[in-house]
Amino acid sequence: MAKKSIRRERFEKVAAKRTQKILDLLDILGNCSNRANYEYSEEDVRKMFLAIEGKTRNIKASFGQSISREEKNRFKF
Repeated sequence: MAKKSIRRERFEKVAAKRTQKILDLLDILGNCSNRANYEYSEEDVRKMFLAIEGKTRNIKASFGQSISREEKNRFKF
């Protein structure tokens, strides 16, 4: 088996940590959906997700490829 390059190892380490951090933050954002604690409109939710989805599309495009949607809420290579 071929040895991984240093750049590949660095990418896996950094990308995995950053992706997991984003997933964890999205879980925390999900806590805001509790109407017993927060008041929000459908327009507020629409704006939030338009912003998140727009940023996701831009970053995905910067990788120059289509990325399939992961079913699990954990990221690993």
